[in-house]
Amino acid sequence: MSNFKIMREAFSKQPAFTIGDMGRLLGKKVSREYLSQLLHQLAKQKRIFRIRNGVYSFSDDSQMAGFAFRPFYYGLQDALSLHGLWEQETNPVVITARKVRSGLRKFFGSNFVVRRVSKKMLFGSEPMKYGEYWIPVSTIEKTLIDMVYFRQHFTQELKTEFRKRADRKKLADLLERCPAWVRERVSKIVRIG
Repeated sequence: MSNFKIMREAFSKQPAFTIGDMGRLLGKKVSREYLSQLLHQLAKQKRIFRIRNGVYSFSDDSQMAGFAFRPFYYGLQDALSLHGLWEQETNPVVITARKVRSGLRKFFGSNFVVRRVSKKMLFGSEPMKYGEYWIPVSTIEKTLIDMVYFRQHFTQELKTEFRKRADRKKLADLLERCPAWVRERVSKIVRIG
């Protein structure tokens, strides 16, 4: 069986895989240089898609880009869209605690945004079915917190949706882990208690 077939069988049902995953799969019989060259050629042939250095996917969907920034979750406007709170089409927004450059990036011709948070703010996500994969998405309550934390604009309609759909108990529990200024601003949007 060819190395590509072995790789496809092992990783095609996962949203992403790394060169390290590939090395562990094939064992000591192949060098890191060989793996780099193989993955480069497969990406050039568009049989796999490079998300960033050393991280690949069998899917060219930009929603897979977050898997290159583990630990992470999808949040902000992307989460609003995925939860049905936002009608506008958005770019994937990757929230990570990794020390990476924040801002707009590209994956196979599509844009996605990377935003950094401190490790203590990396909480409040749940798995959500997206196509054939499960992806981590901030809960409605954590999306509200992140919108305040990242100082995003709230329309009156969005505030109304958060008031209707946020679970006040969950929100109160999550706010315990947040800085005081975030707790104060969130409580002005959704009354807790």
